[in-house]
Amino acid sequence: MLSDDVKSAYNDFYTKDDSEWRMLGAKAKAANIVEVCKGIQPLKVLEVGAGDGSILHFLNDWDFGKELYALEIADTGVERIRERKLSRLVEVKSFDGYEIPYGDDSFDLVILAHVLEHVEHERILIRELKRIAKNIVIEVPLDYRFGVDKRMKHFLDYGHINMYTPTSLRFLLQSEGLQVISGRVSMTPPATTKFNEFVNKKTPKSFSVILKIEMEYRIKKLIGNLMGRKKEEQFANAYTVLTQKSNQTLQIF
Repeated sequence: MLSDDVKSAYNDFYTKDDSEWRMLGAKAKAANIVEVCKGIQPLKVLEVGAGDGSILHFLNDWDFGKELYALEIADTGVERIRERKLSRLVEVKSFDGYEIPYGDDSFDLVILAHVLEHVEHERILIRELKRIAKNIVIEVPLDYRFGVDKRMKHFLDYGHINMYTPTSLRFLLQSEGLQVISGRVSMTPPATTKFNEFVNKKTPKSFSVILKIEMEYRIKKLIGNLMGRKKEEQFANAYTVLTQKSNQTLQIF
């Protein structure tokens, strides 16, 4: 169960007026989810750790899933999701962060987007996801870089207590009996970077800064395309993976 301290820390998380920023990020996350799920047609979809419902907003608009459900630990998040009045949203519930209040195989797809990096007991939550759905989509930020331990305060301020690479995430999921079906790495879109720079950081807007953001994105994209998967992962900011249950089970000797 989630500790009272952690529950309290996230409870008022969605009271700030940063909806435009969240929607920018959510659009890219929702697009990644749709992309890796091209091979399936889920009807009943649950997002665990749904935040303020911004990802569900896009999935609803894009007709992804016939029925949408949401679980969120923050009371303010639950309220925001309900306020959206999404046409495909069947139910939104509060939960304790680990125990999911639905029966076995209740969903065609469960989504966990930018949640796992916050979770103290990753494997407990992954086993719950596996219990309730055949298909699981997980997206994590690719925070890990050489020397990341020197920036602990930065990441802990965001609540990121776990670090992943695509390889380490696949190892975690496969060791929990999940088969990787499809995956993709992605970079932060220029529009999101500009918003962060000019609105969040309040950097004076200038042609040179705009050009730098655009060119850096395009150059990294080009180099990744030319040099292959390893370089793409090096430049990427997020990794999205679709998994399905397999017969493999974790064995510790």
